[in-house]
Amino acid sequence: MKVLVVGGGGREHALCWALSGSALLTKLWCAPGNAGIAAVAECVAIPAEDVPALVAFARDNAVDLVVAGPEAPLTLGLADACAAAGLRCFGPSAAAARLEGSKSFTKEVADAAGVPTAAWARFEDPDAARAYIRQQGAPIVVKADGLAAGKGVVVAGTVAEAEAAIAEIMESRVHGAAGASVVIEECLVGQEVSFFALCDGETALPMAAAQDHKRVGDGDTGPNTGGMGAYSPPPIFDEALRDRVMAGIIRPTLGEMARRGTPFRGVLFAGLMITAEGPKLIEFNVRFGDPECQALMLRLRSDLLAALLAACDGTLADSDLRWDPRPSLVVVMAARGYPGAYAKGTEIRGLDRAGAVPGVQVFHAGTALRDGTVVATGGRVLGIAATGETVRAARDAAYAAVDALDWPEGFCRRDIAYRAL
Repeated sequence: MKVLVVGGGGREHALCWALSGSALLTKLWCAPGNAGIAAVAECVAIPAEDVPALVAFARDNAVDLVVAGPEAPLTLGLADACAAAGLRCFGPSAAAARLEGSKSFTKEVADAAGVPTAAWARFEDPDAARAYIRQQGAPIVVKADGLAAGKGVVVAGTVAEAEAAIAEIMESRVHGAAGASVVIEECLVGQEVSFFALCDGETALPMAAAQDHKRVGDGDTGPNTGGMGAYSPPPIFDEALRDRVMAGIIRPTLGEMARRGTPFRGVLFAGLMITAEGPKLIEFNVRFGDPECQALMLRLRSDLLAALLAACDGTLADSDLRWDPRPSLVVVMAARGYPGAYAKGTEIRGLDRAGAVPGVQVFHAGTALRDGTVVATGGRVLGIAATGETVRAARDAAYAAVDALDWPEGFCRRDIAYRAL
């Protein structure tokens, strides 16, 4: 089968790496890809948001399956355009992708499906939002309603912080149109877990859980990022909890989306808070997480391509997934200054040494090849991933690989998986 993966980050490198091992695969492209992806797929210079060009390429090259990596092409209607062209696409329609594209839509679906989630309110007027914050008190959570690349959430410890978030999101528009409205939520207390399920519109097949590390600094300090590392599985997330999430969150949501005439097909990523009362939904994403995907793909023992096809073809009820019981972990290497301003074009050396550490797989995110040299082009640049017999062994291997790199302009957190240790 011929496959086109859309995107160019660490998640897409992990997907390409996993797909490249499928017995069903005959040709793999990635648009636009990156320097690391080029080792396992042919990179095509089409931006991930250029839906017409992606569909034209897939049609002209008789692609059997288009796999959407990031959320943007899905919210722009990639799956719909593929369907209209007679192409298979792994990912939801634009209508179903609203589960990520609109925080308030997700809340409405959750309420209708009886899914446990934080109390919430939506505002288009900043003064009304501030009045609500003063009435509710802190801590409180302020979210840009639209897509903000994983950075539109402020967990405010004080009323003043929450009001400052309203000014930034709604008045300064630091996240653009995503901040035209906000969702304000009660602050849930507990451990956060990322859980993934494959869906074919009717059936949901549990995948695995991971714990992400959002803040830029050790000990969860500093501003939020797209994710500085992850590990799988989290010790807190046992089989009983998984079954409770499937029964109380994933399947009711799938049922409500089908009832609305917008069945969800693809991977449903539930951001959960494990509270004293049990798991509660924080938000949904409609694609694999980044960097959680890198940790998951290291543990997946089933044929990823076969699983994605089953989701597209409505045959997940006849499928199962096998997982390596050993833990996996990924440490994100970012450019100094991230998530603020950072330098681009710096040379990364020592990649071969890092990749030679036993149990390690280096995934590229923001990289490009220039004159035979790998250079950094993004904020999150590499994902140094590893498996081990224990979480500590996986972490030791990943940090040994980090230390083998020669890239003074990069940095990472040094405490990934601290909750498990």
